[in-house]
Amino acid sequence: MRTLNVLLVLVAILVFSGNGYAQEASRNRVEELKNSRNKVTDQEKEALKLEILEINKLLEVKKITEEEAQNLKQEAAKKRALNIENRLAIIDNKILLLERNPNEEYLGIASDTLQWKLRLGIDKDNRPLLAVNSNKKKAEQAYDRRTYSDLVMAFGLNNSLIEGQTLEDSPYKIGGSRFFEIGWAWRTRVFENSNFMRLHYGVSFQFNGLKPTDNQYFATDGDQTVLEEFPNDLEKAKLRMDNLVFPVHLEFGPSKVTTSENAIRYAVDKQFRIGVGVYGGVNMGTRQKLKYEIDGDDIKDKIKRDYNSSNFIYGISAYTGFGGTLLYFKYDLNPLFKDAVVEQRNISLGLRFDM
Repeated sequence: MRTLNVLLVLVAILVFSGNGYAQEASRNRVEELKNSRNKVTDQEKEALKLEILEINKLLEVKKITEEEAQNLKQEAAKKRALNIENRLAIIDNKILLLERNPNEEYLGIASDTLQWKLRLGIDKDNRPLLAVNSNKKKAEQAYDRRTYSDLVMAFGLNNSLIEGQTLEDSPYKIGGSRFFEIGWAWRTRVFENSNFMRLHYGVSFQFNGLKPTDNQYFATDGDQTVLEEFPNDLEKAKLRMDNLVFPVHLEFGPSKVTTSENAIRYAVDKQFRIGVGVYGGVNMGTRQKLKYEIDGDDIKDKIKRDYNSSNFIYGISAYTGFGGTLLYFKYDLNPLFKDAVVEQRNISLGLRFDM
């Protein structure tokens, strides 16, 4: 019995001593955390200075533009401000936990001082875990998409400029003559560190329609294509030329820059754009559609022939607007009909959508 009493006393002494050591260790770590709390703002400010230094180095070697550098600095400042707020909240919560629960084993809290510092984002010498080399590597990993692609669709009014005449004298209906275009286009940034100028190029199908006035239709007389009066009352007369063309434009305008840890993106959505360029291609077919009535019967003629139309298509075009909605203009430099005594050239004005 005496031996049992001695053992119980020893156990009590060990438990009391252990609790005393645990409480002392807990108080030490609480004090250490409070000291770390006072250094959080200074550490994050030092880290921000290093980041800004690296951004300035990239700007000096022209790897980024002034606008991109400013955006990167703003992002870095925002990140460091949030870091201060979050780190202080973490430290305060851990202090409260330790004060309420001095037994760290129960909480699963590591007792190693260096591990605490690593969790707080500082090294053993109380310096931020941020090295110039690691920042440089991150900056060098940043990239942007150089080329984007869009479905392009356009439609509007079509007509022809005839030598020696104005559009007011045109023998084609102003509102009834239309064009439609659909294709695929790519937009590539010209300069390495600026998206202000882009090369816009692609492939499109163009359908240009002309509707004669005064009950006229298109007829051929040898190598000449002329307008003649139709012997019956025409409900509809339309000539359509189908072209396959390859447009190339130089596009100018600002873009919105967004950055992340490993990427830079340029967006032209809701931004002003203007493009000027040329196009060239081939005529894939010409056809005329006539609709009229004979003795009460509705007649529809669809005549497909070349009508002496030019085989090769080339011209100038331009567009301007905001985002993907643009005012669009194109003008054929090739004559509408080959070997015509009086030359005329197709002209179009309408809306273009880059989708």
